[in-house]
Amino acid sequence: MKSRDNTLEDHSSDLTISRGPLDIPFLMLTLLLLAIGVVMVLSASYASAYYDLSKETGGNATYYFARQLIFAVLGVVVMLVASRFPVSFYRKFSFWVIGVAIVLLAAVLVIGTESGGGKRWIIIAGQSIQPSEIAKIGVILAFAKLICRYKNLMGTFKYGVMPFAVVLAVIVGLLILEPHLSASIIIIALGAVMMFIGGARLFWFVGGLIGVGGLFAIVVSVLNYSSERISAWLDPFADTGDTGYQIVQSLYAVGSGGLFGLGLGQSRQKFLYLPEEHNDFIFSIVSEELGFIGAALILTLFALLIVRGYWIAMHSRDRYGFLVCTGITSLLALQVILNVAVCTNLVPCTGISLPFFSYGGSALLMQLGEMGIILSISRDIPVKKTVKKRKREAVKT
Repeated sequence: MKSRDNTLEDHSSDLTISRGPLDIPFLMLTLLLLAIGVVMVLSASYASAYYDLSKETGGNATYYFARQLIFAVLGVVVMLVASRFPVSFYRKFSFWVIGVAIVLLAAVLVIGTESGGGKRWIIIAGQSIQPSEIAKIGVILAFAKLICRYKNLMGTFKYGVMPFAVVLAVIVGLLILEPHLSASIIIIALGAVMMFIGGARLFWFVGGLIGVGGLFAIVVSVLNYSSERISAWLDPFADTGDTGYQIVQSLYAVGSGGLFGLGLGQSRQKFLYLPEEHNDFIFSIVSEELGFIGAALILTLFALLIVRGYWIAMHSRDRYGFLVCTGITSLLALQVILNVAVCTNLVPCTGISLPFFSYGGSALLMQLGEMGIILSISRDIPVKKTVKKRKREAVKT
């Protein structure tokens, strides 16, 4: 059976393949979610920004909103620029991206800034950067290139498992040392998705699942904060003043929104009750202010964006574009699902942001850059014209 690449090359004599326009539905859904997200950052953050008299905000109620708006505009520029580069450009630099991510993850352990009980950020040119975000796209690009290289050998352990397992072990090992358990979970899941669609045997996933489960148990037993989060997840109301405080406040926000919500800007939990209200728990504020219907509509927009992303992947020009587009779309889906699950206490509390909504400049730039890569892939969806059709068009003109 021929690969998609070979099939395309075999028919190159009677097909004209040109670079087309951006995928408008995907672009519009991205911009719509981004606009809603920026508005929700303003609504969720102005109370805490106003009461924060530190050097960061200085009591400026619009501090977080203004910064998020600036990064949103810059992010749109990054997205449009990224969409202009051909897919071959990203394929060429795939291993460079994962290499830079590993170097930065190692640097975080030495010169990183500590926050929330871990070192997860590094300051470059005055801007705080989270290397785990670079590692996510690095895994997608590098794994896609490896899969294309070993496409006929993905069923073997030597080529279909070992190279990918080594990369994941290095990255996840560095993340655990920070510690950054949520990013580790996402990258492991992302790597598994890439290997699965690449053709790795199901047998290796069973062994990997057992190994990851054992590693997770060890990490939880060694890192006390992880076991505390699991206890809070199982019964958050057992200690509402400490370990269960954040998730309880999140549940109050989600529950008090009801069907139609309290109204935009009318949240009560954002007034210094719910921590990280404009970051990891912004969906709780969305649910409180816009209600079940508003939150459901936003999740529907995310679902449409994800479905459209997979549609672009299925219609991509070559195998590499298919793998990259599927990987980025799966990353988006994983982060949305896990963030909502955390806010509603379906899974233990972890630091997972909601794409396009959670406050964070570098993360927003990365997310919009990834959307730009998908748009670039959409431009390479073949525009096919048979010789007969070209003759008919020539006669008409």
